[in-house]
Amino acid sequence: MSDTTSTVRIGLVLPDVMGTYGDGGNALVLRQRARMRGIDAQIQQITLDDPVPESLDVYTLGGAEDYAQRLATRHLTRHPGLQRAAERGAPVLAICAAIQVLGHWYETSAGERVDGISLLDLTTRPQEIRSIGELATTPLIDELDAPLLGFENHRGGSTLGPAARPLGRVDHGVGNGAGEKIEGAVQGSVIGTYLHGPALARNPQLADLLLRRALGVESLPPLDLDEVNRLRTERLAAARRG
Repeated sequence: MSDTTSTVRIGLVLPDVMGTYGDGGNALVLRQRARMRGIDAQIQQITLDDPVPESLDVYTLGGAEDYAQRLATRHLTRHPGLQRAAERGAPVLAICAAIQVLGHWYETSAGERVDGISLLDLTTRPQEIRSIGELATTPLIDELDAPLLGFENHRGGSTLGPAARPLGRVDHGVGNGAGEKIEGAVQGSVIGTYLHGPALARNPQLADLLLRRALGVESLPPLDLDEVNRLRTERLAAARRG
């Protein structure tokens, strides 16, 4: 997109199977932050009944349990619109189980290995102990400088390959859980994270980065929302308390 007069088309991918932890709220946050700036924005829900369109401006995917995760993997393999969109540079936000689906493969809790769609250079195995609690990280990409906050609830431990880089360095919590104190994955236009909350409600800077990329602009008018600032202060304090 070349200007802010166009409609931002937000793809909410497979909310019927990848919406266990309320991650569909990320699409709502993107729409609201666009509309508060006078930018039209619409959400297109893409369910198991729909092929995945490759023409949208930004895509979000959420968390799921093993069986639903398998259904999502099968659907995205059969309908590769998300892969084609990412190849042309459309921003993609993948939360929790979606990181695993977008990797090369993941192992289920039963020990079965399932091939992913390889948008992220990572693999995932179950950890011995489930990671549950507040998570706070220092971002490791240039466009972000505010701490990234959220709630993690996952058993998967994701190991990054050389083509992917971490989204953040863990300050409080577990993160990817594969030995290093890192969290998330960034590769091309794809950003993956274990942050729930939903993530974009807690991290407005990340939301605006996705919007800027979707619109193809360098900056957006600032939004000073006191309730968001209070939420971030509260949750950062909770993370520090452990």
